Amino acid sequence: MERQPDHAVYVISVAAELAGVHPQTLRFYERRGLLEPSRTDGGRRRYSDRDIEMLRRIQAMTDEGLNLVGVKRILELEARLAEYEQKLAALEAASERAVEAAHRQYRRDLVPITQAVTLYQKRRR
Repeated sequence: MERQPDHAVYVISVAAELAGVHPQTLRFYERRGLLEPSRTDGGRRRYSDRDIEMLRRIQAMTDEGLNLVGVKRILELEARLAEYEQKLAALEAASERAVEAAHRQYRRDLVPITQAVTLYQKRRR
């Protein structure tokens, strides 16, 4: 059975090692609102594969010179963009369905006619 990317399984030390950071860095990122790991019933942090990828992205952005405020803003904007892209895709699908339904309705209303050619002759007086 394949593990889901959101399934939180890693303890903080393993997550820090996988992401290439110190465990204290994970705590700091959590305090700054950059990361929100799952918690066990006992309150211990558990990290998912998606969290590890997020940690790597944060590290890449800070390595490029962004401060944590900038990183947080980028992550927020990316989340909003993803949300809007989902909404847009849903609206596009709904509009396509509406157009298809309209076309089906038009076809039902068409009445066949016999094709006849009538010659136009100008009357002479």
